[in-house]
Amino acid sequence: MTSRDAVAPASTTVALPDSPDLLALLPREGALSWVRRGEGLVGWGEADRLEVSGPGALAEAAAWWAERTAGPAVDDVGVPGSGPVVFASIAFDPAVGTSVFVVPEVVVGRRDGVAWVTTTGDADPRDVLPASREPLLPPASRLRYADGALDPATWCGAVSAAVDRIGDGDLAKVVLARDLLVTADVRLDPRRLLDRLAARFPDCWTFAVDGLLGATPELLLRRTGRQLSARVLAGTAPRGAGAEDERLAAGLLTSAKDRAEHALAVDSLVRALDPYCTALSVPEGPSLLTLANVRHLATDVVGTQRRSGARGKAGLLELVDAVHPTAAVCGTPPDRAAAVIAELEGMDRGRYAGPVGWLDGRGDGEFGLALRCAQLSDSDPCSARLFAGCGIVARSDPAAELAETQSKFAAFQAALES
Repeated sequence: MTSRDAVAPASTTVALPDSPDLLALLPREGALSWVRRGEGLVGWGEADRLEVSGPGALAEAAAWWAERTAGPAVDDVGVPGSGPVVFASIAFDPAVGTSVFVVPEVVVGRRDGVAWVTTTGDADPRDVLPASREPLLPPASRLRYADGALDPATWCGAVSAAVDRIGDGDLAKVVLARDLLVTADVRLDPRRLLDRLAARFPDCWTFAVDGLLGATPELLLRRTGRQLSARVLAGTAPRGAGAEDERLAAGLLTSAKDRAEHALAVDSLVRALDPYCTALSVPEGPSLLTLANVRHLATDVVGTQRRSGARGKAGLLELVDAVHPTAAVCGTPPDRAAAVIAELEGMDRGRYAGPVGWLDGRGDGEFGLALRCAQLSDSDPCSARLFAGCGIVARSDPAAELAETQSKFAAFQAALES
């Protein structure tokens, strides 16, 4: 479905006297979320919606959003995320898959101690917050898992084939993912899943757009005015206990294989972003990002967008289109890696590993990568499809890569379990 309203409904933003628990406001159906450590945005209802695919999909979405935000808006807060907002979940391959953009009827935000509510349409923003939370559905007492597109042995064979391609010089890195199907004995409540993800992974962005839920540690791109920032993750190690945990952390930081994989991911982002920036700040080496179940090598990149020329006028969706897919979710070089993914992975990624986040009427916004996530089934409210992937390089061992996907699946599995 593609919406092309001739006259977009007006939006109104007012400040809130108190800072609410954002996730606790969400209804059972149609939850929209981008929250980290209690701050961010949540929304519900649909004032407008765009579904788009094909060549130029993000350019079409950018033009649609510019047209929508040309109408009247009242914003008494004036911070990034206030005023009209669209939540977006973009296909891994926007030219082939369907990307979804949703303008909520209600958005509630919290940033640096300031809280606000925005309505789009006729509703008064002072009257839209729920008096109490609708009770959560009961947790699942039984979960059944089934292989997705490839069983573990076949997927390991795909990894071996990818390593051979890398050894032959076809490419330097490719990211191979796998899916896992889960069915619960009760209807899955997205609010319960989001609550548990946010509690377990407070340093991740807990997101929900059109049934795709997750907690991503990777910030693809943030734009605030002309300031751009990104967090690149590549290279992963499991957690351990006591001294073993410290040994695993030290091993990741000194691993030649993981550092090489990480450098490819950083380089791909910097090469794509550099033409749009007057300056880019890139640390000399990665740091460690520690999560509840794994550690990652991490690099924070900061830049300033140009003020003139076509690239200086680029909006956030154009910038996202320029940097995605990075080597962190595709490989190097990206065209060869994408071809190998299509040949070996055996599944349609849909919006997994695609950009997910929000954009406001000023052009500010945040997009992460849809990782550590699951797509709730449209046809069966008790079922979902989980995703996990890893970067394959010359030294990759199929059994170790399979174990890494299992560690990453565990992030969402913990939210599912009672």
